[in-house]
Amino acid sequence: MLCTRSALLGSCLALQRSTWQRVRVATTSSRRIGAQDSKTRAQLIDAAEALLVEDGYAAVTSRRVAARAGLKPQLVHYYFRTMDDLFLEVFRRSADRNLVAFEQAIALDGSLANLWRLNADPRGTAFTIEFVALANHRKAIRAEIARDAERFRAAQVEAITEALASRGIPESQLPPIVALLVMTGLSQVLALEDALGVTAGHDTTRAFVERTLAELERAPRSRGSTTGRRRQSGTSPRGSGKGRSV
Repeated sequence: MLCTRSALLGSCLALQRSTWQRVRVATTSSRRIGAQDSKTRAQLIDAAEALLVEDGYAAVTSRRVAARAGLKPQLVHYYFRTMDDLFLEVFRRSADRNLVAFEQAIALDGSLANLWRLNADPRGTAFTIEFVALANHRKAIRAEIARDAERFRAAQVEAITEALASRGIPESQLPPIVALLVMTGLSQVLALEDALGVTAGHDTTRAFVERTLAELERAPRSRGSTTGRRRQSGTSPRGSGKGRSV
């Protein structure tokens, strides 16, 4: 009898758990999320990106994003389950856009000087610095940045390898990855210090880099150079190598 009653109680508890779990799952999955191609969703992403670049990631709250977009705060969580989801969309959209812009710019001018200019863009560097700071507190965002950074780095290394080879500069003299890290690392330090109001030595450093690159550009172009004949722009941004260099 005791076994029968225990078995019956266990069956009831299992049924209750099963029913509760079904209700919980149904409740979670039934929440509506706004359409991916909504104009309102794009406005919220625009607003979040502008706030992040202008005032830092800490300024990106649902209320401030909504106010910047001229929308109601509730709409932020209608289109994004969490603020992390919003941050991820801001980053992904920027990464995709930057990959297309990078490939188009390199297709037109694959010179070392142009590669430096692209890496030294202060807005892009400020954006990256804010996301790196945010990634220290958000694992999902850190993983996304790492994935995109590796893809973008591959595209950059390809461009720098081609630019150096076209000038007859062997990898033993200047490895492409070293040239890339010097460019990206230096540009990020300059942007970070600019944001802090520290500018001592910046003009001298930029002038030195530009003069050095100009000297390298004057080196005789090697035969069979493919510079200027890179792959066509328009490559699928999520399927080919980019994220921001970090």
